[in-house]
Amino acid sequence: MKGIVFTEFLEMVSGRFGEDAVDDIIEECELATGGAYTSVGTYDHRELVSLVQALSSRTGLPAPALVRAFGVYLFPRFATLYPRFFESTTGAFEFLSGIEQVIHAEVRKLYPDAELPRFEIERHISSELQMVYTSKHRFAELAEGLIEGCLSHFGETANITRENLPDSDGATRVRFSLRRHVTATA
Repeated sequence: MKGIVFTEFLEMVSGRFGEDAVDDIIEECELATGGAYTSVGTYDHRELVSLVQALSSRTGLPAPALVRAFGVYLFPRFATLYPRFFESTTGAFEFLSGIEQVIHAEVRKLYPDAELPRFEIERHISSELQMVYTSKHRFAELAEGLIEGCLSHFGETANITRENLPDSDGATRVRFSLRRHVTATA
């Protein structure tokens, strides 16, 4: 997993729970890296799982809720750090539909060792988007939070439903169905 995910997670923890929380969860986890991450490094995703579990124990908040909140936090950070990915996109559905062909393709050029989830678009019409998330890292809550963050970034609202699909080759599969909120006109 790319280091930017780790560095941004620790920034979120620091901002929401304080610098002491960061120190405490790193110390509690006994990480191989010692909790020293660079944004361009590559690290074992299990270290992030350990950090989330330690934060959950410290705060009493469920780990899935923390991971989802991190996704919501992370999306605008990506928009700030990588503005070129957002320049020609006009809306959330367009952005989400292009993750695999545009965003992930560019990330793979920059970081060939990146282990990215896969997003398959099953349906995309103006009011509805269905996408299937597939990953061996089992971070569907992070994907859901990123989707929520994307909608917020583009000032859009949608109902999001989540359907767990059968695993495939050890990878978690989740279908996210988004339906735009339609406002009635008088």
